[in-house]
Amino acid sequence: VIGAHLLGAIRKGGRLASVRGVTGQRAFEEAAKRQGVELFATFVHDYDGRRDKLDLLRRLADEGKLTLRVADRFPPEEAAHAHRLLEAGGVRGRLILVF
Repeated sequence: VIGAHLLGAIRKGGRLASVRGVTGQRAFEEAAKRQGVELFATFVHDYDGRRDKLDLLRRLADEGKLTLRVADRFPPEEAAHAHRLLEAGGVRGRLILVF
């Protein structure tokens, strides 16, 4: 759950982009303002079909400017196992299905 406790991990003057809602949105916004953290709400549907945006993300990752945390990779036949790991919690990073 994203909430005010997350702000301690962001430096003063830092930025947070979220694709999900925030628990206690108003209190979160006020706490972020006090800590000098800039918030950005991102709506995935705003970028639906925008291949240029996807390509920009790919280029940033290729250049090392956007770091990706991958916890593990799985073949499609292990998707159920990957889902169970995610449900159990404690996974740091994304679980990737490789086709």
